[in-house]
Amino acid sequence: MSRTAVASAARLVVKVGSSSLTTAAGGLDPERLDALVDALAERDGQLVLVSSGAIAAGLAPLGLKRRPRDLATQQAAASVGQMLLVQRYASAFARHGRTVGQVLLTADDVVRRSHYRNAQTTLDRLLSLGVVPVVNENDAVATEEIRFGDNDRLAALVAHLVRADALVLLSDVDGLYDGDPRTPGSRLVPEVRGPHDLHGVVIGGTGSAGLGRGGMASKVDAAALATGAGVPVLLAATAHVRDALKGEGGTFFASTGTRAPGRLLWLAHATTPRGRLLLDAGAVRAVVERRLSLLPAGVTAVEGEFAAGDPVELAGPDGRAVARGLVAYDAAELPALLGRSTRELGLREVVHRDDLVLV
Repeated sequence: MSRTAVASAARLVVKVGSSSLTTAAGGLDPERLDALVDALAERDGQLVLVSSGAIAAGLAPLGLKRRPRDLATQQAAASVGQMLLVQRYASAFARHGRTVGQVLLTADDVVRRSHYRNAQTTLDRLLSLGVVPVVNENDAVATEEIRFGDNDRLAALVAHLVRADALVLLSDVDGLYDGDPRTPGSRLVPEVRGPHDLHGVVIGGTGSAGLGRGGMASKVDAAALATGAGVPVLLAATAHVRDALKGEGGTFFASTGTRAPGRLLWLAHATTPRGRLLLDAGAVRAVVERRLSLLPAGVTAVEGEFAAGDPVELAGPDGRAVARGLVAYDAAELPALLGRSTRELGLREVVHRDDLVLV
């Protein structure tokens, strides 16, 4: 697969970070946002825009000098900033005769079967109507336990959710370098086709502005997630967005895998386990090798507090995680069922194989 996959993508997901849309002091930068939209609107085909910037956009209106550390103030800033962000996108795209729709997601919203299908159906319908969905994590309500972590990972998951042909990650740097790009002698890595191309590459963290949660490490992780699920990725600078949309410049990550069942990808990468089930060796073999459901007879211990339908981690006798799944029982119900036969008690599976993914 080559860079032409980006230029020819009929359905493209583009992610832009906070630092590309806002001033260092917080607040939106209208000129930068308008320039981004002008470039995106010139492109043919369907577009999903995953946009950070809600918290950063809310700083100045609230009189905050820097990104707050406490969750409540972050949520307040996101509540104010998200309205300003989408309003600005709506105005900018309207100049090109394009309509936008806001889609706010939390990991908890989309990992459950019915919610996942609803998110997919909604995005598909918006695209079929010619709307540009503007997607962001619902920072105003998301807690630490149900966060995606950063919008780079969210973008990779959305690309899979909408069955995108390619993903473009826009940032304030023009690609992946083999060292700190500010250091003389650091070189741009033009193409990554596998882990071997990352050998010796020093990957940094969040940028100096400190307005976002991501950094180069999160972008490389997101690229690995997307390419492993069959979606090629281009990492480029927002200032060079027109070149990026042609598949030029930046760092191209070739797809390395095939598309997996979508909901299981969300389950594996978009959730934080609420608890842990320890399995005996026989149950591990059944789950990992035979891909069977987890039955009460194979569970030896229950850790954490969770409700039916929550994601839980499945671990072997050595404590190593082997799978993740949606549990069918509350944590308080399970201890009395451990080691019991489903045939004897007429019980349902603890985790059904359709709600289970290996890790």
